[in-house]
Amino acid sequence: MREASRTTRQRIADRLREEAMAAGAIATTFEIQTSDALTHVEHIAKSLEPTDEQLLVAPPECEECGFSDFDDLTNRPSRCPECKCESITEPAYRIG
Repeated sequence: MREASRTTRQRIADRLREEAMAAGAIATTFEIQTSDALTHVEHIAKSLEPTDEQLLVAPPECEECGFSDFDDLTNRPSRCPECKCESITEPAYRIG
């Protein structure tokens, strides 16, 4: 199928099959808002349920102390509960 005839969601899914990407990177690459990128990722995850593929999530991580046991793996927390640092990496998504 030609690239121009594929939806944004299909193009994001294709890209996530190739490499892991954070929501911010998806938003920049596909020229959409970060909130829209997260919505697309959620829908992609649902569409993968009847297949052998699954959405893999690399959790957010504190850049200061390495803490990565956050409750919500899909959203970027504002700060680390351990060291209170605000340098938190975004969760990254990949289809595998």
